[in-house]
Amino acid sequence: MINLASRDILHSWGKFIFTGMGLGLLIGVTLVMAGVYRGLVSDGKSLLDNSGADIWVVQQDTLGPYAEPSSLNDDVYRGILGIPGVEQASNITYLTMQVRHHDKDIRVMVVGIAPGMAGKTPGWPPFLVAGRHITRSHYETVVDIATGLQLGDKITLRRNQYTVVGLTRRMVSSGGDPMVFIPLKDAQEAQFLKNNEAIWLDRRKTQANPEFNRPNVPGLLDAVLASKTSNLSVNSVLVTLKEGIDPARVINTIERWKYLTAYGRADMEEILVGKMIATSARQIAMFLVILAVVSAAIVAFIIYTLTMDKIREIAVLKLIGTRNLTIAAMIVQQSVVLGIIGFVVGKITSSFSAPYFPKYVLIMPEDSVMGFVAVMVICVLASLVAIRMALQVDPADAVGG
Repeated sequence: MINLASRDILHSWGKFIFTGMGLGLLIGVTLVMAGVYRGLVSDGKSLLDNSGADIWVVQQDTLGPYAEPSSLNDDVYRGILGIPGVEQASNITYLTMQVRHHDKDIRVMVVGIAPGMAGKTPGWPPFLVAGRHITRSHYETVVDIATGLQLGDKITLRRNQYTVVGLTRRMVSSGGDPMVFIPLKDAQEAQFLKNNEAIWLDRRKTQANPEFNRPNVPGLLDAVLASKTSNLSVNSVLVTLKEGIDPARVINTIERWKYLTAYGRADMEEILVGKMIATSARQIAMFLVILAVVSAAIVAFIIYTLTMDKIREIAVLKLIGTRNLTIAAMIVQQSVVLGIIGFVVGKITSSFSAPYFPKYVLIMPEDSVMGFVAVMVICVLASLVAIRMALQVDPADAVGG
């Protein structure tokens, strides 16, 4: 029996190749979109892993430093250190902002880390790919290589200039912004302290208030002004526990006696993945559905066109007694070959283009396997229209005019 499918593919190989390449670009975009979602999840989990914390302590009734604003007094950690089972408690601040390097702005997450050392103090970058950790109390920074900065470069944060002394990798926020680590005091000033002009205006407003000019409140003005400038805050306290300690017990103690909110690792992962990334996941899912429908429409159209071009050959096959199942199998073969070409092109395209995306793209092997299965199913379903038309061909058309 002549294999009409293979002969037709060889006869119109150019059409097959170009159609497969077009389909491959769509499949490549689909794989990249799935990789973007995987990258978002990976960024969120990396953020938690790299913090080195077992518990995140934040302002009461807030979702934590990554999902919404949180402000704590910077002496809260001392009380947490006294809770049984706590090994380390370290202040930390997070601030997403633009930093200036020469004539270019770079969007980063500035992380203020407490004095300590890597591997022991929560919040410090766990490893470096070049340079050293911060050793001075001011004006040094460790940055993620995604910023494009090099050792010795200088960046401007608010009014101060910082020298890059170390480089790290995969230290990013949940949104994919590279992290810049600076000493905690510098970060507090950048985030919470007002500039000189704002302080001057506050002083004028305070002095203009008649309540502070009454003779029976001496020294009150100085006390208020001191309180406005001396209290600094942090966004969270990162807590590590001694071996064998149940996090739930420590969390219950913190929330009961310190009037704060505390989250364990599972809770923070649910906030990052289940809440912050949920909207992006739904958007990506909608794009994947649209791309699947478009891919199916392209395959259906090209297979239908190829089948229409060989109506006479199909009629001849039916005239000599070829079974409908054989004819259907030939059409499915064409569709599957087109899908294989498209998947190979798409896989190559996604693998080479993923590193150039601004967001981290993580294409897992299981995603590629699922993608291949989905492409095959789509191609088989898309061929049903052409199969239905082919089975309705009248054998008399083989001898007709």
